[in-house]
Amino acid sequence: MNLGVIIPLAILLIAIFVIGLLASKTSMTAKNGFLQDYFLGGRELGGFVLAMTMVATYGSASSFLGGPGTAYTVGFGWVLLATIQVVTGYFVLLILGKKFAILGRKYNAVTMIDFLKARYNSSAVAILAAIAIIIFLFSAMTAQWVGGGWLIESLTGLQYTTSLFIFAVSVLVYVIIGGFRAVAVTDAVQGAIMVIGTLVLLIGVIIAGGGVPAIMQDLLNENPRLVTPFGADGNLTAAYVSSFWILVGVGVVGLPQMAVRAMSYKSSRAMHRALVIGTIVTGIIMLNMHLIGVFARPVMPGIEVADKVIPLLALEVLPAWLAGIVLAAPMAAIMSTVDALLLLVSSAIVKDVYLNFIKPDATEKSVKWISFGVTGVLGIIVFLLALQPPELLIFLNLFAFGGLEAAFIWPVVLGLYWKYGNKYGAIASMITGITSYIIIHFYNEAYGNLLGVHTVTIPVVLSFLAFVFGSLAIKQKAFEF
Repeated sequence: MNLGVIIPLAILLIAIFVIGLLASKTSMTAKNGFLQDYFLGGRELGGFVLAMTMVATYGSASSFLGGPGTAYTVGFGWVLLATIQVVTGYFVLLILGKKFAILGRKYNAVTMIDFLKARYNSSAVAILAAIAIIIFLFSAMTAQWVGGGWLIESLTGLQYTTSLFIFAVSVLVYVIIGGFRAVAVTDAVQGAIMVIGTLVLLIGVIIAGGGVPAIMQDLLNENPRLVTPFGADGNLTAAYVSSFWILVGVGVVGLPQMAVRAMSYKSSRAMHRALVIGTIVTGIIMLNMHLIGVFARPVMPGIEVADKVIPLLALEVLPAWLAGIVLAAPMAAIMSTVDALLLLVSSAIVKDVYLNFIKPDATEKSVKWISFGVTGVLGIIVFLLALQPPELLIFLNLFAFGGLEAAFIWPVVLGLYWKYGNKYGAIASMITGITSYIIIHFYNEAYGNLLGVHTVTIPVVLSFLAFVFGSLAIKQKAFEF
């Protein structure tokens, strides 16, 4: 074990526990009630905290481990593909922004499912939404758990199972204790760590590689395709890259973990500040991390597990104490995404299933303990799923992203802006999006990408058509916003 690396990480975990404890005291005295505070932070986030919690929630194991690992394998083509993510927070707040927050307050919505249930006046829509969130977010959470386990394994030399256990316990304690408010506040700290960590590591790898010109020459000598937009194997086509931008660009509007943050800010000024701050911070993190992945190839050739590129690189090119500080960035990214997803699935089960359909008259005290219990049980289940990790984390994470976007993008966006959208259109859209996404995903796994585009593209188009035709085929009274 390298104590110089481990001590900064230990300090980070202790700081997070302290923040969780402080936030839990706020939750216990919340004026808005337990549910509003635990799952939505009392709708009191300022601009900086909102921006950083969006960045930290979106910047996950795939951004800090899987993405750079894939860039290491594929080359500059993956950097081009990944940097479109700079617009994610901008699109979410621009499209959902004020209208989503206003309607959320009007309906007293704590979750995205609350909004959908109120907008479409349909229990079937709420149940479908809860099923989609639970299914796909288990995949996303598993990817984060695996990333956390691998990171601790790389740093400490402990076995993967032991490392995974340490990570799971650390996350569960502060999420269960603090809820959304602890998540948002720690995300602000973790977002700052991410920015600083990526800058330091980028400088370190450039110095270790002898400067950018030397690194580029080494890449050209190894494989000229590494510095083209088409990837090391030449399989990144224009159609695939363009369609991938739907997944990690505009389609992010349909991700429940991002959409719920558009309900949580306290004022229009806070939202406008978050637009600017979030876009800048996301741009810095995404560009830097994926450049680091490509630049690492000549510095440390022959890394077999691509998802371990970042921790191995940091340990190689930085002093131990600085590597510990820098590697707090991927740990922060993973933890901040895990906590957001945990709360989202927990809220889907407690708020959207238990309170809506099982026991609507449950007392606040019982809801509180059920929320804590469900969050804990979910963590244990994901821990068990993560015991057998996949080869590349990023594809497990992106599978979950695509499924959620295919299910939710049109019921949310058209639900906000098209008054003739109704529950029949929403149900048709969600069923079409989910089923077509799963079918096309397995087809692409077996035979290659259908029409040469990313898996999410065709389901998003089909779910749009299903929403429009379903709403027009069985007309209802126009919705009054």
